[in-house]
Amino acid sequence: MAQLLTENRDFMAPWEPIRSDEFYTESGQRKLIKAILERETQGLEVPHVILDPAQGGKVVGRITLSTIVRGPFQSCSVGYWVSGKENGRGLASAAVAAIKRVAFEDLGLHRVEAGTLKHNVRSQKVLERNGFERFGMAPSYLKIAGAWQDHILFQVLNPDA
Repeated sequence: MAQLLTENRDFMAPWEPIRSDEFYTESGQRKLIKAILERETQGLEVPHVILDPAQGGKVVGRITLSTIVRGPFQSCSVGYWVSGKENGRGLASAAVAAIKRVAFEDLGLHRVEAGTLKHNVRSQKVLERNGFERFGMAPSYLKIAGAWQDHILFQVLNPDA
């Protein structure tokens, strides 16, 4: 994962928070993955990698259900990225479709939410292809690339919940 992130550091920079150099190291990724797996055991996150079947299942990205809330809300957020070299091949769309099934069928959630930067049209198309609908705009929502940036909010509801 550290190698893939390092290879995509410049590509991801406009879409991600500013990261420390340690984030891109094996030890930094070990710490991050350990924390993610702890949150998974607590029922707060479901991490997955995105694989490219055309390359023998090579890891080309990551997708995660996070902020899982139970009780009357039964909701989570989804975040994902795919290597710059692999963009435009439908891998993100397939990964979102698969993780949506995990959220609805395996976890029994009612709702999945996602946010994109206003100008991230490609990610918006991925979400829309997977049945997500725009439901709002969050001003200064996340600090991305060193600046507080507006995000368009999307959601998809479980038709069987």
